[in-house]
Amino acid sequence: MTDILIIEDEHLAAISLQRMLAEIAPQYHVVAVLQSIEDAVEYFSTSPQPQLCFLDIHLADGVAFKIFDHVRVNCPIIFTTAYDQYAIEAFKVNSIDYLLKPINKLDLSRAIDKAQRLSSQPSSLQLSQIQAMLSRRQYQSCFLIPVGDQLLPLEVEQAACFYIDDRITHILTYDGRQLSIDKPLDLLTEKLDPCLFFRANRQFVVARKAITTMTIWPIGKLALTLSVETPSRIIVPKAKVKEFKDWYIGL
Repeated sequence: MTDILIIEDEHLAAISLQRMLAEIAPQYHVVAVLQSIEDAVEYFSTSPQPQLCFLDIHLADGVAFKIFDHVRVNCPIIFTTAYDQYAIEAFKVNSIDYLLKPINKLDLSRAIDKAQRLSSQPSSLQLSQIQAMLSRRQYQSCFLIPVGDQLLPLEVEQAACFYIDDRITHILTYDGRQLSIDKPLDLLTEKLDPCLFFRANRQFVVARKAITTMTIWPIGKLALTLSVETPSRIIVPKAKVKEFKDWYIGL
């Protein structure tokens, strides 16, 4: 089965797309249908990447390209829209096709065939592996933290966790300091080595070596305790528990 995500704020359009997919590509499994930029950012921040995404450009809370300002989306995307003026912008991201509404079966079938062809290339390495290799050189090794009229150098290895509070990103260091940094947590997460840091939830990114205990929490969640005091309890949601365990033991 191929897991796909549909991001579409028009209920009837989402139902129509699902019906056509069931006829054309029954091997596709729709993992979720989302309606807004906010929902999409939440999903990509806390859930495994789907293998394909159908994305409507005009959503209830704005133009869908804003999603890419907040989270990294690695999966291929088929854009759907009633307008054609966004085609060039669409292909600047992970777009493999651009379908104009109302979508017909022939166009949808061609887009799916294209997605299937691309998913089999390259043969030696999956696309996600290549992206990881290319991005490895970009991982942040230090920060310059503004403190008054000075810039304080801080090595990444000094950070026990990063968290967001009232839209401000903070760093907690192993020696007990709390520092503010002028970078969104989503962007910061992309710059951190995923072997060393994990996005536990929307609020916290934690360092592996800072974790002291993991407590089983109700409804399949995990509570993390760090070697430094955090402003609130760090809860790993059920959907991310397996990913967290695999990350922690190095799978």
